[in-house]
Amino acid sequence: MKILISLLLLATLAVSGCAHEAPIKSAGADKQHAGSHSAEAKGACADAKALPSNQCAETISAAFDGKGVLWIAWVNNNHIYVQSSADKGLTFSTPVVVNTVGEKVEAKGEYRPKIKLDTKGNMYLSWTLKLEGRHSGHIRFSRSTDGGRHFSVPVTVNDNLDIISHRFDSMAVGKNGEIFIAWLDARDVEAAKKAGQKFEGSSLYYSWSNDGGQHFYPNKRIAAHTCQCCRLDTAIAPDNTPVITWRHVFEGGMRDHGLVKFNDWNTPGDTHRLAEDNWKIDACPHHGPALSIADSGIYHAVWFSGSPANQGLFYAYSTDSGRHFSTPVNFGKEGASHPHVLALGSRVNVVWQAFDGTHNVIRLIKSADDGKSWSKPEVIAQTALSGDQPFLVSDGQKLYLSWKTQQQDYQLKPIDEKGNTVG
Repeated sequence: MKILISLLLLATLAVSGCAHEAPIKSAGADKQHAGSHSAEAKGACADAKALPSNQCAETISAAFDGKGVLWIAWVNNNHIYVQSSADKGLTFSTPVVVNTVGEKVEAKGEYRPKIKLDTKGNMYLSWTLKLEGRHSGHIRFSRSTDGGRHFSVPVTVNDNLDIISHRFDSMAVGKNGEIFIAWLDARDVEAAKKAGQKFEGSSLYYSWSNDGGQHFYPNKRIAAHTCQCCRLDTAIAPDNTPVITWRHVFEGGMRDHGLVKFNDWNTPGDTHRLAEDNWKIDACPHHGPALSIADSGIYHAVWFSGSPANQGLFYAYSTDSGRHFSTPVNFGKEGASHPHVLALGSRVNVVWQAFDGTHNVIRLIKSADDGKSWSKPEVIAQTALSGDQPFLVSDGQKLYLSWKTQQQDYQLKPIDEKGNTVG
């Protein structure tokens, strides 16, 4: 039976922490110029009474609707806003507020509000609400059924309301409008503590809705013993089931990456390993993986590892629904971090952050043969300021770089078939 998620849940929100959460930087990352996502606000961005502007946001999420209109979501002064662009990012509509009542939204680094649209144009947002306890939060959700003009009162998706950690949400929307939300959850950690037992890492939980987000099914666990503080990524397979990847705590304390393909929306499948990096570390790297599934069914994954044997950024593909992956390609090394991948047909592009000694740069590699061979890395954007993590988005025909730099306008840069940014 479904449970109705009520706004009354907000009154009981609180938290718990996760130990050993100091970020582990990529090799050379400590040298990055202005690399912090907590740069001091200046000018209008330092004025709490100023009109909301995406210039003042640290993180931005983007998605195209079925008509090719770009939508972005961002946070300013405890409110989430959305804007649309009908001209591929040249101009944007007036910001529309999602949560009319302000709340502390996590929106830096691996955290950011998520925005997705279904085939009918309904819009869905999820985010992590920061609570007063250390390393704590709850997963929130809102929707718009009128083209982003109005949004529902936010609800809490996690049905465990203990003062513990529910964070790092990931959302995907199925072909029939199903809404899937997964997150890292500490309820099993707390249960183990009460029983006097040890529990490695955290757990991965999810909920889903088949009525446009009016109701969500009760929370279920996908996997126990996950890394506590790395972003997740979710994609929808050609058979319209969710596929999720995350940093897992494997036997022996190895914090490598796991992947689960669901058998159906109610049934998670077995956990498979992306690669045997064997990174043994009792800390949170704050470097989550990324996943893209082509229409052909090929899975494309990228991730960061700091193991002695395998350091830097890696790519691998799977042709058997994630049960096995190809030999990883090490495409980014010193100073490289936060990769993202997107497949469009047989074309596969990967972007990531790096530091060249003077600038924070965004690098790109591209494949025209489903990830079997790759071009040489090229710089497609750079800044002397701090910048958000890079992402790739598609309108179904073209690929675009989605990126934000400190107190500057959001950037959407088209990438042509040769991989070059245009304009």
